[in-house]
Amino acid sequence: MSELTLTVMRLGFLAVLWLFVIVAVQVIRSDLFGTRVTQRGSRRGSGAAAPQAAGRQAAGPPQQRQRRGAPTKLVVSEGTLTGTTVALAGQTITLGRAHDSTIVLDDDYASSRHARIYPDRDGQWIVEDLGSTNGTYLDRTRLTTPTPIPPGAPIRIGKTVIELRK
Repeated sequence: MSELTLTVMRLGFLAVLWLFVIVAVQVIRSDLFGTRVTQRGSRRGSGAAAPQAAGRQAAGPPQQRQRRGAPTKLVVSEGTLTGTTVALAGQTITLGRAHDSTIVLDDDYASSRHARIYPDRDGQWIVEDLGSTNGTYLDRTRLTTPTPIPPGAPIRIGKTVIELRK
């Protein structure tokens, strides 16, 4: 074997070895620090979204407008997103670690598609666990079926607690 071939093989082996080391360090780093969760512009966009949501509620069916005690917002009362508020405008709200969820939970006990909250035909809000590993709790009771949510009842997903409020 020529000296040039031997040098090229040594450099190739060295490059593959360094590539392996870099990949191993990245895997260890992601295991230690977790995946990066990006905050969506919920605080910036909440001012612009509120008038649109109010317009949709006014144009909605009359039965939803006639209910006086119905909740109007979803509030995170415990967890990393404490104080976050989402207006209830008749659309489905998804909860989980996935980036396309309505409320993105940075919680080790939350699944990527953990739960959803949606209105039924009577204007009452329903919470449903979407087959999560650690479960969704409504007032200390683990959910197994879609369940109506009374206003003020805590919905617990890991360390995050969410409530429907007027």
